[in-house]
Amino acid sequence: MPRAKPVALVTGGANGIGRAIALHLLAASWRVGIVDLPGRGLRHAFRGKSNTVLVEGDAREQETPALAVATLVDRFGRLDGLISNAGIMIRKPLRRLTLDEWHRVIDTNLTATFLFARAAEKELRKARGAIVTIASTRARMSEPDTESYAASKGGLVALTHALAVSLGPLVRVNCVSPGWIETRNYAALRRGDHAQHPAGRVGKPSDIAELVAWLLDGERSGFVTGADFVVDGGMTRKMIYAE
Repeated sequence: MPRAKPVALVTGGANGIGRAIALHLLAASWRVGIVDLPGRGLRHAFRGKSNTVLVEGDAREQETPALAVATLVDRFGRLDGLISNAGIMIRKPLRRLTLDEWHRVIDTNLTATFLFARAAEKELRKARGAIVTIASTRARMSEPDTESYAASKGGLVALTHALAVSLGPLVRVNCVSPGWIETRNYAALRRGDHAQHPAGRVGKPSDIAELVAWLLDGERSGFVTGADFVVDGGMTRKMIYAE
């Protein structure tokens, strides 16, 4: 009897890194559920793609993870991987950042990961599956006026190793922390944009998708859990001095 094709759930999958992850997994014969907000172009982004389940909803709301997991399991009978990618940034001076805005960023970037992990736990345990969270190098370094974003991404790194300990050994949990990943117009980048990176170029969504796929594959990465992979072209290792 042939082995069933694996099933993954990607949040924030209509655009950017999330879309690249979903498309990469589809190309690798995964079946994929994709979650994003209404009006984000989810159905257009995956028009004509088979083996998909599209769920429009707010990742911050408890109903959305429960609906997404139930719909995916009803359609495909299993869940092998969860990629918690949904994220937003509100960049404002501290004195102008409202409590509602703070909560919106924290809840989208961090609390949603908790909600989806909780909703998916039972099915992931059955499948001996994996979770990959998408944080950021902003968990380690900052620009001005990004307090809510940095806090949410730092929390994701910590939540990742907490989940790895709680859900292991049946479920592995790892984090990917991207640096500059150009998701819109790569051709418009300047020579200096690329040159500042020790790797010699700005990152692409496919760089993240490749690593996520490896982390989901228990045969190739079965000894890896609780880890945070910084994918930034070497920028966080580069010493920069003002002239």
